[in-house]
Amino acid sequence: MLSNSFALAGFDAAGGSRIAAVAGVRPERVVGNEELGKGLGVTAEWIERRVGVRERRFAGAEETVTGMAAGAAAKALSAAGLTAADVDLLVLATCSMPSPMPSGAASVAALLGVPHIAAFDVNAACAGFCYALGVADGLIRSRTSRRALVIGAERMTDWVDQEDVDTATVFADGAGAAVVVAAERAGIHPVEWGGDGDKAGLVAIPDRHGSVTMQGQAVYRWVTSELAAVAAAACARAGITPADLKGFVTHQANLRMIERLATSLGATNAAVARDIVETGNTSAASVPLALSRLIDLGQVRPGEPILLMGFGAGLSYAAQVISCP
Repeated sequence: MLSNSFALAGFDAAGGSRIAAVAGVRPERVVGNEELGKGLGVTAEWIERRVGVRERRFAGAEETVTGMAAGAAAKALSAAGLTAADVDLLVLATCSMPSPMPSGAASVAALLGVPHIAAFDVNAACAGFCYALGVADGLIRSRTSRRALVIGAERMTDWVDQEDVDTATVFADGAGAAVVVAAERAGIHPVEWGGDGDKAGLVAIPDRHGSVTMQGQAVYRWVTSELAAVAAAACARAGITPADLKGFVTHQANLRMIERLATSLGATNAAVARDIVETGNTSAASVPLALSRLIDLGQVRPGEPILLMGFGAGLSYAAQVISCP
């Protein structure tokens, strides 16, 4: 629980930032492999063996990207002991808005009753939440912001061809949010980020009326051959080794990919988030949703070091070590 002692005072304690609370929202409709597989001509067992998903959530007509984002934000604010009026920045990571204008962040701010704060979207697809967290951390460190909402929210089912076995079996919907505040000691360490634009077409939506296309095997090879080094570099930027980690929360793209990354990194003492099994791949929402579940299950404790890492279309990646809220 965050004290309101910061109030509207200055930034004397702003040596860094930390996550004060994190929360998630999952749509009501649960779609299991049996139901999904019938329409695709594959078995439930085949889906789980291939991507590690047993069930996922599909948003209903009233569960919009912005509505889910606002719901997750409200839950995170409550957990932090704050209200929307206490924040001055809202960064929304999403790649699934139905329209490019207005920004989803502006609409979420209005839904929360704070339409006049700084609010903007970040589109780095599945790496979006970690990108947005790095931006918010930098703005708080620079004393441009005091308290921020960082949200990942997606309705990927709007952009998936439900007859395409490569994408329909894995993508899903949801939202996760974190409250980020100034802190005397850094609870969010420097982000290690970048990408490979030469491979941007491996995950794409070709046009405004199209659906997600994905060259899954090529993406798998990229992740498992290159991103363990990115994770190790993020640990080094935090002044720790992978063995020091107590939690490893990577983008929930594929269960085999997650487990191979954890092994390659050498995160031998870390609880590994496997939220994909029950939630599917929710793109920018996957990291905060998985972090929230790991905390709720008691698998990590306040203050312990956790590595967050997102990666996906772009091809973009971002990783940072945080202290567990």
